[in-house]
Amino acid sequence: MRGRLRTAAQGRAEAAAVGRLLDLWLALQVRLLAERARWPLWLPVGFGIGIAAYFAWPVEPPGWFGLVGVGFAALFALQARGRTWALLGALALGALAGGFGAAQLRAHLVAAPVLPDEHGPARIHATVVEVEPRETGVRLRLARPEIARLAPQATPEVVRVAVSAGAPEVTPGDRVRLLAILQPPPAPAAPGAYDFARRAYFERLGAVGFALGGVERLGRAAGAGPSAWSIWWAEHRQAIAAEVRARVPGRAGTVAAALITGERGAIPEAVLQAMRDSGLAHLLAISGLHVGLIAGLVFFLVRAGLALVPWLALRLHGKKWAALAAAAAGFGYLMLVGATVPTQRAFLMLAIVLLAVALDRSALTMRMVAWAAFAVLLLHPEALTGASFQMSFAAAAGLVATYEAIRRTRARRPRDRGWAATAALYLGGVALTSVVAILATAPFAVFHFNRLALYGLAANLVAVPLTAFWIMPMALAGFALMPLGLHAAPLAAMGWGVEAMLRTADAVAAWPGAVELLPSPSLPGLAAVTLGGLWLCLWQTRWRLFGLIPAALGLLTVPLAPLPDVLVSDDGRLLAVRAADGRLWLDTDRRERFTADVWLRRVGQDTARVWPPVGLAPAAGLSCDPLGCLFRKYGTLVALVRDGRALAEDCRTADVVVSLLPVSRQRCAEPTLLIDRFDLWRSGGHAVYLARDGPSRVRVESVRARRGARPWVRRPEAQ
Repeated sequence: MRGRLRTAAQGRAEAAAVGRLLDLWLALQVRLLAERARWPLWLPVGFGIGIAAYFAWPVEPPGWFGLVGVGFAALFALQARGRTWALLGALALGALAGGFGAAQLRAHLVAAPVLPDEHGPARIHATVVEVEPRETGVRLRLARPEIARLAPQATPEVVRVAVSAGAPEVTPGDRVRLLAILQPPPAPAAPGAYDFARRAYFERLGAVGFALGGVERLGRAAGAGPSAWSIWWAEHRQAIAAEVRARVPGRAGTVAAALITGERGAIPEAVLQAMRDSGLAHLLAISGLHVGLIAGLVFFLVRAGLALVPWLALRLHGKKWAALAAAAAGFGYLMLVGATVPTQRAFLMLAIVLLAVALDRSALTMRMVAWAAFAVLLLHPEALTGASFQMSFAAAAGLVATYEAIRRTRARRPRDRGWAATAALYLGGVALTSVVAILATAPFAVFHFNRLALYGLAANLVAVPLTAFWIMPMALAGFALMPLGLHAAPLAAMGWGVEAMLRTADAVAAWPGAVELLPSPSLPGLAAVTLGGLWLCLWQTRWRLFGLIPAALGLLTVPLAPLPDVLVSDDGRLLAVRAADGRLWLDTDRRERFTADVWLRRVGQDTARVWPPVGLAPAAGLSCDPLGCLFRKYGTLVALVRDGRALAEDCRTADVVVSLLPVSRQRCAEPTLLIDRFDLWRSGGHAVYLARDGPSRVRVESVRARRGARPWVRRPEAQ
């Protein structure tokens, strides 16, 4: 009897649980049906998730993988006809598989030879496709190189060479000769750090290096080939940038040239740092603000010009012709600045807006952002992994979602207001735009740059109106008058505005606590913030607020993310340990400065202490002698070995041995973990995480293990 009663009670409990699940499913269906108009916005999201899955894959998947996924989705959709939820599942699967397949296809199409090891000094004959001025010299991007002692089939399609002296006035399309030392694109400086080699792979950049001496110009290349169009734009970009720097002296000239042409290489590092610390660095990235201002000014001028001529005003639809002229101006500006990802996004959104204006439709919609994102990802799936794409679309989605909500509210309010209310409304709009953009891009800024500008709102309240009402109009006037030789006055006026902007950046960056340095959050944490933000922006009813939950959980990964306790560079020339107080200590400050800067930035520091070559450093838990150092933390002893004479003792007593020399595993079998020169050679830089639970919980991560076996990762035997 008791058993039957228990069984009956269990049955009722199970039935109640099933009932609750059914109620939840019905409530979810009601919510989704209420947001039916927003469903298409999630297709680009699914496409992006598929791309992210491809790049996160530990090994290169079979070439048919994405295509088979799309095929299954198509079959699923055919079977799901008439069933809404099954069809939605098929579309979701198709978007995921489509993104995965698009990334696979792109990786296959851009495959090109990569230099396997350091080569040179070697004589190079090549065609210049881009000239980027630097503080010291120039950086040349060279196509169709002929490299001495390198077979044609092993020669990279594109190389990049820094020239510090003796560079003549070469322009894109010139054939040049130089002596240079080339290297493969470098791997990340630490596990999880920025992967330049992956970016280089998708740019078909197979080698980087530096010139020994000067560059000899041989004349114009015979037949520029399929790149003639881009070379023509690059040549004019260089000429315009040089003319702007000549007319606007000093640092303002380098920034003015960057605002017009996108060439930022000549900007002094101190200026760049002030712009970052003040929250104004976005003004240097040619994006929506610049493209929108250029197109808006052209739209206004063309429409006003047509309205001033009665005969034309009566026969032409001024708004439509102005939209066409603005689109042409936007496209020209896109090509002039090199079609970077933010500019592509801005132009695509501009084109959709102008098309909506021409068709008398609403322009500012989330669909505009969604389809612009889809177009960029379809053409360049690798853009998803870059800070430029992430920050530009995060800002765009946040701003459009905010102003969609405001538009619904303003529709119920009177529109009559005086000039004072209009000015206050504009300043409020600038402030709101800055706040939304800062909040939307902050997680990505911390993930990629580990910096958070705390006074960006104050700086933007001054710099954005200055840019919109003075700097960019003067830039457009100078650009338009340049063919007539009348550009000196507007460029000089632009320089005054740029200098005022730079003084604002200097002042705000100098305020106490202007910048907060933060350690790198985890990749899953960033994904949680991104999905939460998308949920918040793409839906419109109150359930959008559920997006705050994953966003908040993702933000918690910033202080909770594990940080490495021992770091070793790929060549063993730099070591670092993280003391009990969280500060990073380096074994030297004279070598591997780039690697050291990356390590410091990723743990949220700007400076590091240097441990003594011999003696004690109690604050760091270090004791050193001429043969190496011992590092103690959480009860774990780490031996950092420089000389082979220390190996015998360290292998017996240490829990972890990091040797800059090759070590036989048979002769050093005692440690919980052993990292030697062969490991660094095979797997690149290493990070060791010590556990409070003792040596048995020590964890190690290498650059190669983090990157996986992918086309842009060199095999160990090639290193």
